[in-house]
Amino acid sequence: MDVSEPASISSGIAERYAAAVFELAREADALDTLEANLDDLAQAHADSSDLRDLIHSPVYSRSVQEQGIRAVADKMGLMDTLKNALALMASKRRLLVLPALIVQLREMIADAKGLVTADVTTAVELSSEQSKKLAETLKASVGRDVQIKTTVDESLIGGLIVKVGSKMIDTSIRSKLSSLQNAMKEVG
Repeated sequence: MDVSEPASISSGIAERYAAAVFELAREADALDTLEANLDDLAQAHADSSDLRDLIHSPVYSRSVQEQGIRAVADKMGLMDTLKNALALMASKRRLLVLPALIVQLREMIADAKGLVTADVTTAVELSSEQSKKLAETLKASVGRDVQIKTTVDESLIGGLIVKVGSKMIDTSIRSKLSSLQNAMKEVG
């Protein structure tokens, strides 16, 4: 059995729903609203264990999931397109792909805006000036505006790891120490 099969099925499901929601939002000239809604939805998913249970638990029936996600969407003030898509996903038992849907939609919106997202992992929080310089440097390299998404990992000791698309640049001290350790093992 191919282990990647369930992940690719989920990814395909999320892609189809994301494409539909994106097109409807673009036709309504509401991409900025959709982007704000996605931020709110992602935050709610991260913060609320009750919401995660509703989405992932097989205990809830389709109708209960649909009513629950509609209530959450109403309370959050989500746009009708997104609200209806979430309700449809619940009625089809597809809510479990919600995190993938959010990722897909964010990528589509960024692409429509001509943005590229760079995942940057640093040992310490970057100042706004450092982020700005990094974005300018990456823009010169990539040729498009770059949106930086940072995370802090103190185990890097220093330096940073930058991922843009399929490219990765690792200038962390942890990586350099690891390379030095491997070189010393080969010598001795």
